[in-house]
Amino acid sequence: MAEILDLIPQFIADVADKPVFYLLALVIIASALMVVTLKNIFHCALFLILTLFMVAGIYILLHAEFLAAVQVLIYVGAVSVLMIFAIMLTTRLASKKIVQTNEQATVAGLVALAFLVASQLACWKTTWMITDEVSLPENNIMTLGKLLMTDFVLPFEVVSILLLAALIGAVVLARREGS
Repeated sequence: MAEILDLIPQFIADVADKPVFYLLALVIIASALMVVTLKNIFHCALFLILTLFMVAGIYILLHAEFLAAVQVLIYVGAVSVLMIFAIMLTTRLASKKIVQTNEQATVAGLVALAFLVASQLACWKTTWMITDEVSLPENNIMTLGKLLMTDFVLPFEVVSILLLAALIGAVVLARREGS
């Protein structure tokens, strides 16, 4: 009887995670579809932010809190704000005169369907090594921080310069269109 009582908290945690995962997955799929199907680019950016937030929720369910924080800070915070800033600066994109249709939607749908089938086949044919014991380092975030600031400091800085160049480019393009 004591063994069964010890299993109850784990059972409750497993049962509680599944509906949350399915809800997050449903919102991710729906908002990702909105990103690629809406005609208003500003609304697409807002749905992209929602999608990225939900992916951070999946990371939290996987007990990867650091990845969730990085997802929210970098993708939702920085990249999405940069995209919305560029959209707001380029007023010509929101004009009613511009036709926002894609003549290649059928081809894109077929390629997406082929990719879905190929990825599902790959998942079904793969033998997954599942273990109950996960050996993570004690100070996982500390180790990652040290690596980012020592061995990977150059790529880290290159990415920051690239984002700065994209921001400057958006401002230059917006000023050129405005004049």
